[in-house]
Amino acid sequence: MNFTFSKRARTLCTGILVLGLVLAAVGIINDHTDHHQNTWAALFINGFFFFGISLGALFFFALQNATETSWSVMVKRVYEGIFSYLPIGAAVVVVVLAAGSMGIHHVWSWMDPAVITEGSDTYDAVVEHKMPFLNMPFFWFRVLGMYLPTFLFGAYWFRKQSLALDGMTGEALVKHHLLVYRRSALFLVLFAVLSSVMAWDWIMSIDVHWFSTLFGWYVFAGMWVGSMICAVVLVMYLKSKGYLPQVNNSHIHDMGKWVFAVSFLWTYLYFSQFMLYWYSNIPEEVIYFKDRIDNHTWLMWGMFFVNFVVPMVLLMSRDAKRNPRLLIGVGTVIFIGHWLDLCQMVLPGALGDHFHHIGLLEIGLFLTFLGVFMLRVLTTLTKAPLTPVNHPYLEESVHHHI
Repeated sequence: MNFTFSKRARTLCTGILVLGLVLAAVGIINDHTDHHQNTWAALFINGFFFFGISLGALFFFALQNATETSWSVMVKRVYEGIFSYLPIGAAVVVVVLAAGSMGIHHVWSWMDPAVITEGSDTYDAVVEHKMPFLNMPFFWFRVLGMYLPTFLFGAYWFRKQSLALDGMTGEALVKHHLLVYRRSALFLVLFAVLSSVMAWDWIMSIDVHWFSTLFGWYVFAGMWVGSMICAVVLVMYLKSKGYLPQVNNSHIHDMGKWVFAVSFLWTYLYFSQFMLYWYSNIPEEVIYFKDRIDNHTWLMWGMFFVNFVVPMVLLMSRDAKRNPRLLIGVGTVIFIGHWLDLCQMVLPGALGDHFHHIGLLEIGLFLTFLGVFMLRVLTTLTKAPLTPVNHPYLEESVHHHI
């Protein structure tokens, strides 16, 4: 059965987008930071946030292929819909990075040539020492030659092969399935390396003096849990409209388990990173957290409470993971919590003393990108049957029971 994108749903998505644009416009008018730094930082946060969610869905899709998991076959088209947003998210991130490279803004302070020019007022010897890695040619090679080609081609290829499987039977189906299985394993290896280095380049380098070897995994965990929440909400929405009738409580339970499990993965990585730096108390390392604790206390601890305590308390039980309303409610709260987490990663380093609180600009752009994201995902869901037709594990997925 194909999904029909109703006029009411389309109007709601468009309304969210328009409301976001209005709020963002008010925020931009009131942005008095140099080079409209706040505007560019907020644009990057929201562009990367939904790009990351799409990337998390692509990772999970490949993971399910590589592990030959059967239960998720019933909902795999939902993940395809989510990662269809990748090209849009990539375009937004590239625009912000390109503007920084051209000196239009200074979200990434190391992009300013004066920072590595001896004798200039902003010369920084630490940044100059990092130039073998943080130099423009190599940086853009990684962006346009490694990260985006791998992720965008992966999304295109997996979607193409998924649709091709619908028209295959017999030996051709088995061979094609094995091809997807092998390529998924290869993609996961590339993803493990590239997603981590991407996080260093795009987010960690905003606080250019600071570094963490756990940072890439920590950012990845946030992307992953966001994608799992989106999938849960989409499946619940589709079922409420009469689609996916064969998705049962066991499928929902498994999706709830993933939200719960990845929330704890994020907590483990965040706490490990924080604890090691905080208790070693080395000034150049601990300053990253001290600035956020001293100057942005509510944001720092608020997002940690939402992303750890809320899923721990409310999603621990079996029944909770099978309760659609509870999953949607808790998932929405955690979703916002991970957006706040990205805000606290980016804004203190990008704005320095000019960052005081999250305002209309950040919220408006969040709603804008949410509207675009919903329009893209729901439109993609209309283009193919919501349930794969001839997948080798379809029958096993239909009878999934735990």
